[in-house]
Amino acid sequence: AATKLASAEKLMYFCTDQLGLEQDFEQKQMPDGKLLVDGFLLCVDVSRGMNRNFDDQLKFVSNLYNQLAKTKKPIVVVLTKCDEGVERYIRDAHAFALSKKNLQVVETSARSNVNIDLAFSTLVQLVDKSRGKTKIIPYFEALKQQSQQIAAAKDKYEWLVGRIVKNHNETWSNVSRKMLSSPEYQEYIYLEGTQKAKKLFLQHVHRLKQEHIERRRKMYLAVLPQALDALIPDLDEIDHLSCVKAEKLLETKPDFLKWFVVLEETPWDATSHVDNVENERIPFDLMETQPAEQLYEAHLEKLRNERKRAEMRRAFKENLETSPFITPGKPWEEARSFIMNEDFYLWLEESVYMDIYSKHQKQIIEKAKEEFQELLLEYSELFYELELDAKPSKEKMGVIQDVLGEEQRFKALQKLQAERDALILKHIHFVYHPTKETCPSCPLCVDSKIEHLISSRFIRASERNQKNQLADPNIDRINLVILGKDGLARELANEIRALCTNDDKYVIEGKMYELSLRPIEGNVRLPVNSFQTPTFQPHGCLCLYNSKESLSYVVESIEKSRESTIGRRENHLVHLPLTLILVNKRGDTSGETLHSLIQQGQQIASKLQCVFLDPAAAGIGYGRNINEKQISQVLKGLLDSKRNLNLVSSTSSLKDLADVDLRIVMCLMCGDPFNADDILLPILQSQVYRPSQGG
Repeated sequence: AATKLASAEKLMYFCTDQLGLEQDFEQKQMPDGKLLVDGFLLCVDVSRGMNRNFDDQLKFVSNLYNQLAKTKKPIVVVLTKCDEGVERYIRDAHAFALSKKNLQVVETSARSNVNIDLAFSTLVQLVDKSRGKTKIIPYFEALKQQSQQIAAAKDKYEWLVGRIVKNHNETWSNVSRKMLSSPEYQEYIYLEGTQKAKKLFLQHVHRLKQEHIERRRKMYLAVLPQALDALIPDLDEIDHLSCVKAEKLLETKPDFLKWFVVLEETPWDATSHVDNVENERIPFDLMETQPAEQLYEAHLEKLRNERKRAEMRRAFKENLETSPFITPGKPWEEARSFIMNEDFYLWLEESVYMDIYSKHQKQIIEKAKEEFQELLLEYSELFYELELDAKPSKEKMGVIQDVLGEEQRFKALQKLQAERDALILKHIHFVYHPTKETCPSCPLCVDSKIEHLISSRFIRASERNQKNQLADPNIDRINLVILGKDGLARELANEIRALCTNDDKYVIEGKMYELSLRPIEGNVRLPVNSFQTPTFQPHGCLCLYNSKESLSYVVESIEKSRESTIGRRENHLVHLPLTLILVNKRGDTSGETLHSLIQQGQQIASKLQCVFLDPAAAGIGYGRNINEKQISQVLKGLLDSKRNLNLVSSTSSLKDLADVDLRIVMCLMCGDPFNADDILLPILQSQVYRPSQGG
């Protein structure tokens, strides 16, 4: 039967999307009058209402139930607002339902959307008995299940938003259209509504923007120390300035706009500058933030620490220079206790001090070596009586050390005895073989410096001619006199030629040399046996002997050759490099005769001031059937002498030297602070002077 209802101007239904927006949706009002009713939901508010007595409400509900029961329609008691429910009210409502023919009770919350569907489905099951019986779930258990369902749906929806929305400038209308067909979006809209979905989207976009701003802020703060280093690196300028005053100072710097940008609107993170990724300059208002102020203070502290560390380095160096305990060669482990204090360790690592100490040791060792070299020059008489091979005996080294032992310059190298002994041997070698290579001041030898000075000022005409005339720039020329008696000179010359190429070129250390040999075995005063001819200017002489008679011939020939040039301008034969060689006789390799010849050869070599080679020397054994290695050793030695004495050039001649207008003889001590440039540059820079063809 139809039941008459009075519900004027009441809406038939509304959903969560309509709350507050009722006017935007289609409105259907409840019909007034008779309509067909299949069942009733009897609602009981179990919350604590203002100025409302629950017992009075329960009486009203009881009277209402009595009226509804007459219709014999199914009734379900619905407890509403259970999210704010009072426990006693709920118990009383259940007791009421139990007293009325055991009515079914559904605990609901419209605000939380808990058990709303359950209330209607329970009533439908009572109306339509063919439907399965609905299980009624208590409010708190249903709330828990729904919370889990909403949480899962929320996670899926947030995942969907995170996958689609990567830019904080995205809009809801654009993104919601993209998500419309996604089940994750549909499920969450069903459970929570569009407004909550939009709210989560806006939260995600806000989070993206904050992350973007934070990345930019970190980038700016990372660059800020570099800007401070570039614009205000001087501690004296900012030592007592606050961050605010430092900002004003920064604006006055020429490169200010290279590092900073001044925005018309602030703060920077609320302007369009935050999205201008191409402009990496620091917004100047960032300087007003606490992190920027902390970086400024850190910049100040860094400059102060650097100054303090520099002061500690200077103080440490001064300690090294003034401490009497720091001597050349003293290890760091021994020196540390004398020069280190606690303040040093507070500011610098020990490795820094070790590096400073190492450099200081290098300086004082070099100075001590220079002073020791001066000491050796002062005691030059100690080295006069040594053998020509420049290898003093242990006894002689002991004598040298005894004489020098009381000198402070000798004691200074006490911890570097091996290097001190090496300096003594090097000095002895220099005394008997004075060349640029053996010079103690090498590579600052005066000879080398003058050669470099002249070569850097002029391009020699002879060098220009060589470049044009010589096809092979690696070829140099060696003019060699071989002096011997009874066939010694000719035999050695033939053996050397046999080792040359077809065009008389000889290879020494990978370089080609044009070798011209002049064997002499007769009277050197005769033109045919002269050391030099108009077409042959000797660079060195090999003097061969194998007997007292042949040794006497060598001595007489050398003296005659030197006498013939005395008083002449071209007297270079007086300084011609000589090498005296003892040649073994066949079948005579030992005995008193050989020993006697060696002693005589050494005496003559000392008299002639030349190199002496005997068969007993390592790697040397000249005689018949000389091998290639031995010949190369001799030629290389002569080549070194030729270079050191600057006697030859590949195209120069003695006539070139005789034609010069000005000769300069300089006597300078290698290692002296006086500069040879001061003497030569006024001449070399003059326009009226030029080098001779011989250089």
